[in-house]
Amino acid sequence: MGNKKEKWVVLARRADFRQIASQFGIDQVTARIIRNRGVTGDAAIREYLQGGMESLHDPGLLRGCTDAASLLLELIRFGKKLRIIGDYDIDGVNASYILYRGITRCGGCVDYEIPDRMKDGYGLNIHLIELALSEGIDTVITCDNGISALDEISYAKKQGLTVIVTDHHEPLFEDTPGGRRFLLPCADIVVNPKQPDCPYPYKKLCGAAVAWKVICELYRLADVPEEEAEELLTFAAFATVGDVMDLDGENRILVKEGLKRLHCCENYGLRALIRANGLDQQTVSSYHIGFVLGPCINASGRLDTARRSMKLLLSESMEEASALAQELTGLNEERKRMTQEAVEQSCSMIESGEYADDRVLVVYLPDCHESIAGIVAGRLRERYYRPVFVVTDGESSAKGSGRSTEAYSMFEEMVRCSDLFLKFGGHPMAAGFSLEKERIPEMRRRLNENCTLSESDQQEKVSIDVPMPIDYITEKLVGELSLLEPFGKGNEKPLFAEAHLKLLSAKVLGKHGNVLKLRVMNGTGCVMDGMYFGDTEEMQRYLTEKYGAARVQELFWGRAEGMELDVTYYPSVNEYMGRRTLQIVIKNYR
Repeated sequence: MGNKKEKWVVLARRADFRQIASQFGIDQVTARIIRNRGVTGDAAIREYLQGGMESLHDPGLLRGCTDAASLLLELIRFGKKLRIIGDYDIDGVNASYILYRGITRCGGCVDYEIPDRMKDGYGLNIHLIELALSEGIDTVITCDNGISALDEISYAKKQGLTVIVTDHHEPLFEDTPGGRRFLLPCADIVVNPKQPDCPYPYKKLCGAAVAWKVICELYRLADVPEEEAEELLTFAAFATVGDVMDLDGENRILVKEGLKRLHCCENYGLRALIRANGLDQQTVSSYHIGFVLGPCINASGRLDTARRSMKLLLSESMEEASALAQELTGLNEERKRMTQEAVEQSCSMIESGEYADDRVLVVYLPDCHESIAGIVAGRLRERYYRPVFVVTDGESSAKGSGRSTEAYSMFEEMVRCSDLFLKFGGHPMAAGFSLEKERIPEMRRRLNENCTLSESDQQEKVSIDVPMPIDYITEKLVGELSLLEPFGKGNEKPLFAEAHLKLLSAKVLGKHGNVLKLRVMNGTGCVMDGMYFGDTEEMQRYLTEKYGAARVQELFWGRAEGMELDVTYYPSVNEYMGRRTLQIVIKNYR
């Protein structure tokens, strides 16, 4: 984007790139990118390039995992009634599916309950516990929630329920003169890599991955073939991408291996969802999960009930799955429309001037559907690069979601004014909460008073891997960059840059005019197409302000002279009617 607040930074981490390239048979450019991702040492580089299932950590290292699996096996053998209580997002649904399939495979008497976003809110609550008690449930297993449900789990234990918590969220804590004290639920067993004293070497697993680790251990104890656990890996990978977890370390390998299995997955629900969105199962990538398929799973929990997504994954025929997939895709289209309306309303409020001095944006949209508050917050965060909380009217109180920037730990800042909230939880980068409506102005005031973000913290940093002239691009290099996939948060797609590219011509493409095709030339005379998929109107306004309307018109006539742009880009190969040509996809410009 032509964002004046962007700060372009070239990553300059040092290493012997020639030696790394020679040792691993890769280009020095690829070696630089690997180093920029924080991967150092021969073993780590080899794992990054070649790591597979053997690189995943032993589930037994996860505190409570073996105990949870042992207890589940015992409960299964005694015929106890078990209930999984998940969450209504992509992570919670997939975690619930993994536990349900795993426990069922071992002969367990198990069902599931996924909280209704509007009626129940996030996570375990008293109503769900009383429902379990009334239906003769012996054991509740939480997934993607539970670590913060101190009062609810205490109540469940007093009522005689066995409780196993599997979660990945941050535990609650309080800062005391003697240091930070973590507040853990009094469950029978807690499985969460972020709990104190957990020796698990990788802390960034999503809820579905934690659930998968428990099932891996259960299968081991129950002598179920290891390959059957691997069949469930697809769902842990799907959730890891969809819940926007860091794709570094174990998560990256987990997703890489999960995608391989997704390409030949026989689950009717996933196959139908892929087909309903016009995708080829053999080529589904982390991008498609994050921006096409995942939002359909989430849309069910946002606008309807997440049980619909669970039913999709549990479908027993392609006919049943296809009908559900069409419904979820339709719900997602409705969610997109509602989101766009809420974003436009928010931008009008923010740009009216009232928020000019706020470093933390607290936007109250009473009529916004509470389920899309997080998405709206994310869009606003992208646009203004400030932490954003979007608050809506819930049934009995105000509810909201937040999305943060790298320099602002949202969860910790909320802990600092925890008395404001009826309930809250989350991560450094995202949070959910409820509070009394009349306290919204106080929330805005206190978060901003406590805020220590500097001016530079509010500049979005564009991290360039390699300043690289476009004439260096080859098909071989483009192919080699695919070794670095899957891309996502924590393992971003490589970004290259070249300054002073001459603009030769321009053309607007796409049914909605949302693609700008530029013909560019660098200083050595190399000419290439540059595709821009961002806000094409904004780019044209930027060029008009810089060069004038007449010269921009000449650009579209293919007669431009003296017009230049600095761009960041990613190289690709365009294949059209059997002809392959190199091109760049422009990400940022100035």
